[in-house]
Amino acid sequence: MFLFDLLFGKKKAPAPAAAPAPQAASAAGVSDPGHGAASAPGTAIHHDPALIAGLKRDHELLLEIFGAIAQASKAGDLAGVQKRLEHFRIALQDHLLKENVRLYVYLEHLLREDPTSHQLMHGFRHEMDDIGRAVVAFLGKYKGIAAHPELAASFATDLEGVGQALVGRIRREEDTLYPMYEPPA
Repeated sequence: MFLFDLLFGKKKAPAPAAAPAPQAASAAGVSDPGHGAASAPGTAIHHDPALIAGLKRDHELLLEIFGAIAQASKAGDLAGVQKRLEHFRIALQDHLLKENVRLYVYLEHLLREDPTSHQLMHGFRHEMDDIGRAVVAFLGKYKGIAAHPELAASFATDLEGVGQALVGRIRREEDTLYPMYEPPA
C-alpha cells in the first residue's frame, strides 16, 4: 500500500468493506452479484473474464506513454516531457488501482488455500512497493522539468532505470501473476 500512499497524497483509504454496495462496486469495475458472476470466496469481488485483457491494454498504454516521454526527452522538448510524465502518472494510478481492487483482493481470497501461490502473489504485491518508491521519486523529481532545464542532464539516465523496472515488472506480471487469475472452482 506504500505506493498508493505516495501516489494519492499519503492518504490512506479506508479498509474495504466485506461487500461493497452495488453502486460502489460498479464504480470500481466490480461485477454486480446479481449478474451471476462467480466471486472470490469471502468477497463480493467477482471474476471478470475481461480483467486481464484490460490490464494488458493498460500495460501497452503505459509503455506507449513511456516511449513518448523518451522521444520528447531526446528531442529536448522538456515541456512535452513534463506533460507526458503527468499522463504517465495518471495512467499508472488508474492501472494500480484496478490491480489492487480487482486483482489482488480477488487473488488474496482465491489463493488462500494454496500457500505457494498465495506467497508468490504477496511477493508481487510487495515488489510493487519497491518499484513504486522508485517511480514516485522519479515522477516527483521531474514533475517540473520544463521550468528546471538543469534536470535534463540526469533525466535520461533516470528514465532508463525506470524503464527497465517497468518492462521487467510488466513481463513478470503477464507471465506469472496474471495466469493465477482464474474463476473460483
